[in-house]
Amino acid sequence: MNPDSRYQPLSYVRLTHPEWSRSAVIYQINTRQFTAEGTFRAAEAHLPRLKALGVDILWLMPIHPIGEVNRKGSLGSPYSVRDYYGVNPEFGTLQDFRHFVDAAHAHGFHVILDWVANHTAWDNPLVTEHPDWYARDWKGEFHPTPWWDWSDIIELDYQNPALREYMTGALKYWLREAGVDGFRCDVAGMVPTDFWNNARRELDAIKPVFMLAEWEERDLHAEAFDMTYAWTWYDAVHLVTTARTGLFPLYRYYSHQVKGFPPDAYRMTFVSNHDKNSWDGTEFEQFGDGLEAAIVLSMTGEGMPLIYNGQEAGNERRLSFFEKDPIVWREHPLGELYRKLIALRKETRALWNGASGARMIHAPNTAPDSVFSFTRQDAEAKVFVALNFSDQPRTVQFTTALQEGAYVEALTGQPGHFNASTPLTLGPWGYRVYVSKA
Repeated sequence: MNPDSRYQPLSYVRLTHPEWSRSAVIYQINTRQFTAEGTFRAAEAHLPRLKALGVDILWLMPIHPIGEVNRKGSLGSPYSVRDYYGVNPEFGTLQDFRHFVDAAHAHGFHVILDWVANHTAWDNPLVTEHPDWYARDWKGEFHPTPWWDWSDIIELDYQNPALREYMTGALKYWLREAGVDGFRCDVAGMVPTDFWNNARRELDAIKPVFMLAEWEERDLHAEAFDMTYAWTWYDAVHLVTTARTGLFPLYRYYSHQVKGFPPDAYRMTFVSNHDKNSWDGTEFEQFGDGLEAAIVLSMTGEGMPLIYNGQEAGNERRLSFFEKDPIVWREHPLGELYRKLIALRKETRALWNGASGARMIHAPNTAPDSVFSFTRQDAEAKVFVALNFSDQPRTVQFTTALQEGAYVEALTGQPGHFNASTPLTLGPWGYRVYVSKA
């Protein structure tokens, strides 16, 4: 007897992720601060280093000319766009950008471009050419996005079909003319989801794209976006490492992740990005001595990890957002930690993104308020991770058989074996990543 189709489960994620995104790690480039020159040509010199680091997707912050009316600082915010078809001369020319994309592709990277669809600069020509494309306040005037201090921008109104056609055409232009591989979409949830759904279909008709939404919402995963932000992951880890709340924030996040998001919805986990670095302090201030444990969790837990430029160099300061403030590049232990963890992800399918990876399974232990432990296992390998989110050494035992087996500790190469009674000692803020191959 054929089952009634009304009761058959449907796949929530109906888009197709690019195959190259399945094991990918994403890296954010703030072109202004990435090099002393602050140009695309200068950024190219870093491509071999980034290849050695192991990242795959290069996300460039907006490259368009910046508005001058109500500009913040002397250089302005790249999220105040004056021309969707232009290139900010601060960074170079269109040809320079094409050259960067071509060079990145030659190194095996994919490049996504930051896209600001919610608003424009006050002096974008669209303001005078198509004033009906903009939202109005109670006085009938243009206005920034309500409740924020975004005084350098004004909002667009996506009730206008002509605006939707224009914005979709601009997105397609950068695929065709510069060869980009997708977009990171600023405040994506402030733009109607049906606009994004259609835009994704039109972009995929040109080439398979990768789409990242700066938002945290399940509905965006169905047809439009491969990945959304995991802001609540960041907040949970911040609480655990600085407010010493115990591990409840992490348990809550991962419970919501399992039950609230479909398995093939990518979530972006990060310990910094341009917003967090610019406004909330550096990585060291945000996570204190728990920074390395936070990085290990971002790289081994569910989600696609993000590295913000400078993290691998142990950047210890905020980067200015509206002025020139180049990163000071240096070798740093965090760079080596990232290299090892990315290599582990690449060679261990259980750690891949979305449904291509394995689910995290909680491995309960005798210190549940301070030691976070889990496994991820598929037919090829089992990964067993334990992290001490406290400033005291902890010796724990595990209360299920999940962790049992013979392993190699991925970061040190030391063997490990666990049975039902094997204890594990972790130093303050310590971590272990054990791998067992089938």
